[in-house]
Formats: sequence, structure tokens, C-alpha cells
Amino acid sequence: MPLGQFLFEYLYRRGVRHSFGIPGDFALPTFAWLEKSKIQSVTMTHEPSAGFAADAYSRVNGIGLVCVTYCVGGLNVLNAIAGAYAEKS
Repeated sequence: MPLGQFLFEYLYRRGVRHSFGIPGDFALPTFAWLEKSKIQSVTMTHEPSAGFAADAYSRVNGIGLVCVTYCVGGLNVLNAIAGAYAEKS
């Protein structure tokens, strides 16, 4: 079983039903596996909005997932991650 398939099947079994993110060059293989999974992908227009959406979703449903490309995408979502960590959400 490929790693991407295993990852999204595992996340689905753990209760993840939606993912928030922005497909980017280096994340396209990850998004290809995400599209093949049972998890619904919600495409956003800005990394911080994806992070804050995943945080808000987790506060309502118990678990959230954000998926962005590495480097600039990852750095751009850090404020949302830090906020979620600080609020223990």
C-alpha cells in the first residue's frame, strides 16, 4: 500500500472527513491521494484561511486537517497552527 493511501485511510479511520488547503506544486502528489480518499477536500485561496478553517472545524467536530505545500505554504499557515495550539483546540 502506498504511503499516501495509508495516510488518508488512517486519517479517515480517526474521524477526519474534511481537509482544508491549497494545492501547490510540491503538494500535488499529496492532493492526488487526498482526492482518491473518502476525505472531502475544501480548496481555499490563502494558507492562513485554510489553517483557521481547519481550526474552526476542529472546534466543532473534534478534529481538523490542513494540507498546504511546504516552505512558503507551511510558513504561511503557522499563525493559525500557533493559535490552535495556544487555544488547545
